[in-house]
Amino acid sequence: MSPPPRFIVVGAGPAGLSLALQLAEGGAEVALIEASERFKRQFRGEALMPSGQQALAQMGLLPLLKELPQRPLEGWSVWLERRRLFRVAEPLGSLQPCTLVPQEALLEALLERARRCPRLQWRPGQAVRQLLKRGSRISGVELSNGEQLEADLVIGCDGRGSLLRQQAGIQLKCLGKPLELLWFELPGPIPKDCIWGFQTLVAGGRIGSACLNASGHLQLAWLLKPGEERDNLASEEWAQRLANLAPAPLAPLLIERGASLRAPVRFKVQVGMAERWQQPGLLLLGDAAHPMSPIRAQGINLALRDSVVAAEALLAGDDLDAASAAIEQQRRTEVKRLQQLQEAEARQGHLIGYSSPLRHGLTLARGLMGPVAQRVWMARQRPLRDGLPEQLPKPKLAVPRTGKTNRN
Repeated sequence: MSPPPRFIVVGAGPAGLSLALQLAEGGAEVALIEASERFKRQFRGEALMPSGQQALAQMGLLPLLKELPQRPLEGWSVWLERRRLFRVAEPLGSLQPCTLVPQEALLEALLERARRCPRLQWRPGQAVRQLLKRGSRISGVELSNGEQLEADLVIGCDGRGSLLRQQAGIQLKCLGKPLELLWFELPGPIPKDCIWGFQTLVAGGRIGSACLNASGHLQLAWLLKPGEERDNLASEEWAQRLANLAPAPLAPLLIERGASLRAPVRFKVQVGMAERWQQPGLLLLGDAAHPMSPIRAQGINLALRDSVVAAEALLAGDDLDAASAAIEQQRRTEVKRLQQLQEAEARQGHLIGYSSPLRHGLTLARGLMGPVAQRVWMARQRPLRDGLPEQLPKPKLAVPRTGKTNRN
């Protein structure tokens, strides 16, 4: 009998950690490499759409999810010049509502379970320095401390700026111009009557958003215009600018508590697709393969769906390069379609947000145009929430069997 396949997974975000867990529980040898010591980061995506919840269910992890702090999102609304254009309550026709879960808590829970697997090595605080090659095939990685690890397949889940993608010479094909956002947080508690659901805020030629996160803090975004530099403002000044976008009673709250507004974090997002996700000995997944826009929180959900498909194929025990090619072929369809929908929503938002006549016309005619805008918006939401049908394998984890593992 052939020994179990050996995998190196680089990056312990949603894609890497959930995949490493599935591979180790499926009997493979897994080294999970993570450059950071902790999962604590500001503004990690935490909106689990029904598509992401489906992926967790197929991993058998819904009981784990239910033990974590969370709250269902009430719904979505769009505001023009501080007047509501439309409002839609969850779950928008899906079986489950969008649920907010602190990503740090989810990753910690996944890691706790993964570390019970005797075949998993957890290597935190160690960055990858370079890929190793044997002939034309990638055979492992060298860590920043000089240690070299070998594997039958290296899986890059190291994010939108993926070092592994760059070192493999794989180009990222960009979709549209990058988005630049400023993220703010106003610590809770936030009065319940100040905000409902996720609010898209458009006023005065500016676009922003507001939402309570899973921990009860208020998260706010300010979209920078192309080429715009961030103004160096005090917290109270930023609070006033955000209040100029927001309806009552959120606007007065921002002004009243402006001194508590945490300094903005600048976040640049380039949406794109790697020209290929794999080459001999290497597979890219999650943002390393297809960096997503923050619109409708697709990053975490597609990362989880990538990992379900990858685990099924890789644990089948067939040729790992052939399995990697099959994973890419299967996942590209859904990712490409959802990126197109995100781009369409971004174009519409920019058109309205930066056109004063259109914005004011819609505001004045919102009684008539609100239902029309809602129907257009709703038409895009089903795939962004549920994913495309029949994209995930049936909820059964394959058992490793003998076969080629490409150890040449």
